[in-house]
Amino acid sequence: MPKTAIVTFKPKQVNKLLLQPLSDRGREIIMERHGLGDSVIKKTLEAIGKKYGITRERVRQIEKHSVATIKASKEYKKCSHVFDELHDVIKGMGSVVSEDDLLKYLAQDKPTQNHFHFLLYLDDYFNKEKEDGQFKPRWNVDAELSVKIHESLHKVYQSLSDEELVSEPDMIKRFLRYLEDVSDDYKKEEIARRWLSISKKISKNPLGEWGKSSSTNINTKGMRDYAFLVLRKQGKPIHFREVARAIEETFSRKAHVATTHNELIKDPRFVLVGRGLYALKDWGYTGGVVRDVIKRILEKKGPLPTDEIVKEVLKERFVRENTILVNLQNSNYFMRDRDGLFHVVE
Repeated sequence: MPKTAIVTFKPKQVNKLLLQPLSDRGREIIMERHGLGDSVIKKTLEAIGKKYGITRERVRQIEKHSVATIKASKEYKKCSHVFDELHDVIKGMGSVVSEDDLLKYLAQDKPTQNHFHFLLYLDDYFNKEKEDGQFKPRWNVDAELSVKIHESLHKVYQSLSDEELVSEPDMIKRFLRYLEDVSDDYKKEEIARRWLSISKKISKNPLGEWGKSSSTNINTKGMRDYAFLVLRKQGKPIHFREVARAIEETFSRKAHVATTHNELIKDPRFVLVGRGLYALKDWGYTGGVVRDVIKRILEKKGPLPTDEIVKEVLKERFVRENTILVNLQNSNYFMRDRDGLFHVVE
């Protein structure tokens, strides 16, 4: 079970106390707006307005007035220690944290998370920053630090090429290099990892490697993407049956051998380098049958003797020497001169 914060209060009991000064309708509207009752679903202004036969603007006014009533009450003053504890929790998490991370750290069940959220919503201690194109919804207790984190995350994103993959330790180091004038107390891996997760533009794949969220290396959508990550992790050509097995073991995804093989054939990121053996094009392998490989080698290096051709082909293909020799005998594509050197037939 994920680790949760240890606090000395029960948020449901605290909110029950805080809601006492409200009228019945004010209390009901607050509970429905924030999912504090039997339903955890937070209702819209429109939905509540229809229920009570009032406009959405009137619901908004009642909610605003109810919050002001709570904050002016003696019950609210009695709960100052609650907000101090929540402040300490957020500060301990790095003073800036995504809403999802914060609520999951405070509680595992949705009803309790809603009660914690309402407490955060109530107090001016806590600043909520809404979700936008670059960042997830987040809370902070240090607005200046929040700006620095946002700027650093943007710089990290700009430093990444479209398909680049970075190990988590290297990503943390890169991110922290961009953070200036930040207390060393915050420069911890756990906090840096939490700050990185605020971004919507960068994220990590199932293997824990970081990159641009738009990349298929990060946003894995199908068998081909899983196969790419498996091969990249292996670092060497492997048989398509092994690819299927590794996908199931690594990602807990059902991978039929035939389906996996078909996906590898279709995707230009993979190169068939032997009987059922696949490698990544990124490793320097090129497509084509053995004949095509021989042709490319001769076009690049010029006329070569048999042993040199065999040596070069075996760098790119896992085949028998005899297969290479048979291809060299095809006079439609290759010819040998008096010196024993092979040329490409024009």
